[in-house]
Amino acid sequence: MAVDEAEDQREFVPKKKKSEEAEKRRKKITPGSLMKAIIRSGEGSAKPEDGDRVIYHCTIRTLDGVIINSTRSEHGGKGSPIRHILGKSKMILGLSEGIPTMLKGEVAMFKMKPELHYAEDDCPVPAPEAFPKDDELHFEIEMLDFFKIKVISEDLGVLKKIIDEGQGWESPREPYEVTARVIAKTIGGKLILPSTPEPYFFTFGKSEVPKGLEMGIGTMARGEKAVIFVGSNYLTHSPLMPNIEGLEEVQFEIELVHFIQVRDMLGDGRLIKRRIVDGRGEFPMDCPLHDSLLRVHYKGMLLNEEKTVFYDTRVDNDGEPLVFSSGEGLVPEGFEMCVRLMLPEEISLVTCPPDYAYDKFTRPSSVPEGAYVQWEIELLGFETPKDWTGLTFQEIMEEVEKIKTTGNRLFKEGKFELAKAKYDKVLREYNHVNPQDDEEGKIFLNSRNSLHLNVAACYQKMGEYIKSIEACNKVLDANPAHVKGLYRRGMAYMLGGDFNEAKKDFEMMMKVDKSSEPDATAALLKLKQKEQEFEKKSRKQFKGLFDKKPGEIAEVGKDMGDGKNSGEIEHNDEAADAEGESNLSGNSVPDKAECVHEADQIGLLGRLWPVGRRFFTALGLNKCSIL
Repeated sequence: MAVDEAEDQREFVPKKKKSEEAEKRRKKITPGSLMKAIIRSGEGSAKPEDGDRVIYHCTIRTLDGVIINSTRSEHGGKGSPIRHILGKSKMILGLSEGIPTMLKGEVAMFKMKPELHYAEDDCPVPAPEAFPKDDELHFEIEMLDFFKIKVISEDLGVLKKIIDEGQGWESPREPYEVTARVIAKTIGGKLILPSTPEPYFFTFGKSEVPKGLEMGIGTMARGEKAVIFVGSNYLTHSPLMPNIEGLEEVQFEIELVHFIQVRDMLGDGRLIKRRIVDGRGEFPMDCPLHDSLLRVHYKGMLLNEEKTVFYDTRVDNDGEPLVFSSGEGLVPEGFEMCVRLMLPEEISLVTCPPDYAYDKFTRPSSVPEGAYVQWEIELLGFETPKDWTGLTFQEIMEEVEKIKTTGNRLFKEGKFELAKAKYDKVLREYNHVNPQDDEEGKIFLNSRNSLHLNVAACYQKMGEYIKSIEACNKVLDANPAHVKGLYRRGMAYMLGGDFNEAKKDFEMMMKVDKSSEPDATAALLKLKQKEQEFEKKSRKQFKGLFDKKPGEIAEVGKDMGDGKNSGEIEHNDEAADAEGESNLSGNSVPDKAECVHEADQIGLLGRLWPVGRRFFTALGLNKCSIL
C-alpha cells in the first residue's frame, strides 16, 4: 500500500524530550517533512525508548515505488535486520524520531524530505553509494523487536540483555575462577556453540574466552542469566571459540553458575587469596574491614612438595580458635590483610611471600627463613569495636585510653604506621564527642593534643617531617605556648634540616616555661652539633668548587668526599613521646625539609636546600655564581 493511500497517514509530531543535541536536530523537522503511515498494527502498548536496542528491517523506495535499498533478502539485501541503540547509535534524523513511535511487530511507512534523511546538514550517517539523497523517499520499517540493553563498551561493540537477575552485586574480575553455561549463536540465529552437559570453567584475565564475552560476564552477578552481544572487534581467539572468522556479531546466552573470588592482594602475584567456601553476607559490606576482634581457625603449611603443616589451631591449640584484634600487629601482615576481606564462615586459601609472612614476624621454629607459606583460614566470626553512641564521657575516655595504650605499644615495637592508625582512629571519633562542662572540656583538650603529638612522633619516625610539623601545628595554632608541641615541632624542623625554625621553637620553650629549660638547652646543644656536622660535610662536598678562575666551569661531584652518599648524615635523636611514656630513638635522618632516605639519588643542591644559604655564609661567600 502506497503511503499516500494509507487511511491513517498523518503528519509526524514527536512528543518526547530529547537530549540537547537531539533537540537541536529535532528543530530541523518542519510541518510535512516527516509523515508516517501504519501498514500493519503492532502488539501491546510498549514503545522503544532511549537506551533500548531496536531490531528492524528497512526497505527504501522512491515515491514511484522503486526499491533503492533494503535489508530483506527478497529485495536484494543480506537478510540481516538493522540493530541500533536509540540515543546512542548513529541514525538518520527521520528514523531516530520515527522509530520510538512504533510498537513491536508494527510495519510503518515513513515519508521523508531529503533533509530528514541523508541530505541533512552534518548527517552522522554517510549515504550509500549512488544514493539519491536529494530526493523525497519512503522508508518502510518493520519493528521486529526492542528491549532494554546495558552498554558494556563505549563503542557499542559489547552489549548485555538481562534475562534473569542474579544474587548480590559482586561480579567476577581478574583473576577470579568462573563457571558458566554458554551457548553461542550468529545474529541470524544459527547455533555455533551448543550447550554442554557440564558448564564451562575458565580463569578471568587469561584469554580463555573471547574478550567481549569476558567483559560482559564481568558485569554479571552470581546466578544471573543474560544474552551478551559481541561485535567482531571483540571476538578474539580463545579455547572456547578457536574459529571466529567471518562472524559479524555473536550473541552468547550465558548463565553465571558460580565464581570463586581470587584476589591478588599486592598486585604482583605474590600474595594470593583464593576463596574455597563462600561466607555469609554481602562482600565487602559484611567483612571486618575496620579494626575488630576476630575468631579464626587456620592451618599453616610450607609450600614444599609435602605441604608440611607447621601449625593447626584444631590440633595445636586444643581445638580452640585463634582470637586476635586486627590493626594491632598481632598476626603476620599478609594474614591480616586477607582476613579483613573475608565474610563470616568463609574459608580461604592464602599463599603468602616471606616478607608478608614470618620474615618480619615471630617465626615458628619449623618455618625456615625466607619461606613462602600457605594458610587455610576459616573466619568463624568477628566483633566490631564498641559504638561510642550513648556512652558517657567517662566511658568514652576509658575506651580512648585502651586504644591509646595499644598505639603506644605498637610505637615501642617500631610499628609506627599501625600506631598512627590507632591515634587517628580516636581523633576521628573525637569529632563527635561534646564535653558537657569545663572539667570535661579540659580533659578532652589535653587528650586530643596528646594524640596529635603522638601522630607527629609517628611521622617523625616514618621520616615524614613536614607532616609531623603539620600535626604539631594543630596543637600550637590553638595554644602557641604548648611546651611539648614546641619541642616536638622543633625536633621535626631539626630532623628536616630547617635549623633556624628549630632554634626558634627551642628558645620559645624556655620563654614560656622555665622548667623546660634543661630539655630546651639539651635540644639546642644537639641542634648546634647537627649544624656543625652539616657544615663540615658541606665543606668537604664543595671542596674545590670555588677554586676555579672566573669563567671556568667547576664540576660538582669531583674531588668532593670519600665516595659516600653526600646526603647521608647520621642522627641519633631521642624524643619523648607526647605523654612521656617512653624514649623514642631515631636512626639515619636526612638533611633537608623533605624526607630523603639513604637510597634516594637526588641532586646535590637539592640536598642542600633550604639551608644552603647559611653554608655559603659560613664560607664567607654571601654572593656566588655556579656555572
